[in-house]
Amino acid sequence: MNCDARTYKVNEIFYSLQGEGHHAGRAAVFVRFAKCNLHCWFCDTNFDTFTEMSAQQIIENVQQYAPCHFVVITGGEPTLQVTPELLQLFHIHGYYVSMETNGTHPIPKGVDWVTCSPKKAFIEAGDVHIKQANEIKVVYDGIHPISTFGIESEERYVQPCDVGDELRNKEIMQQAIQFVKTHPQWKLSLQLHKLIGIQ
Repeated sequence: MNCDARTYKVNEIFYSLQGEGHHAGRAAVFVRFAKCNLHCWFCDTNFDTFTEMSAQQIIENVQQYAPCHFVVITGGEPTLQVTPELLQLFHIHGYYVSMETNGTHPIPKGVDWVTCSPKKAFIEAGDVHIKQANEIKVVYDGIHPISTFGIESEERYVQPCDVGDELRNKEIMQQAIQFVKTHPQWKLSLQLHKLIGIQ
C-alpha cells in the first residue's frame, strides 16, 4: 500500500502525443513538474505557476485520460521532486512511466524509460551524474559539439535547437542531418508536437 503523504509542485497535467525521441507519436499523459536546477535560455516551460498536489490527486488527474496508460514525467527537472512512492503508485494503477531528465540528479527507483537530455554544453552547473539511460537526446545549437557526456544508452538522438531565427534554424537542421549521416548510431529527433501544432 502506498503511504506517500507529501505534496508535489505540478505545473500541468495534459494529454497529447509524445513529440520527441523513441516514443514520438505515441499517445501520452504528461505530468509536468515545476522547479528546475538549470535555467536554459531555450526552455519553453513556465515555472512560475504550479499546483500543490498529493500523489493520489496526481493519479486521479491522470486517470481521466483513460485508456492511455503511458505517462511522461517531465519538468522542469522531475528528479528534484519525484519519489519512488509516487512511481510505485503509477505502477499499481498499471502505468508505464517515462521520465525526461537533464541527468544532474539520480533517477528514482521505478522509472520504466529514462530519456536524458544533458545541458552541460549550455549551463556550467549542468554536470551529468547518471551513467545510463534508455535514450540520450542532445539539443544541438550548431555551436557546441554533440556528445553522450559519458552516458551509456540504447538510443541516441540529436535534436536541432530552435534559436528563434528561421535562417539559423535551417542551418542548424542541415548540420544535424549531416551529423547523423556521418554518425549513423545517432538519429534525428524533431519536435513533432510543434510541427503539427499540438501541446
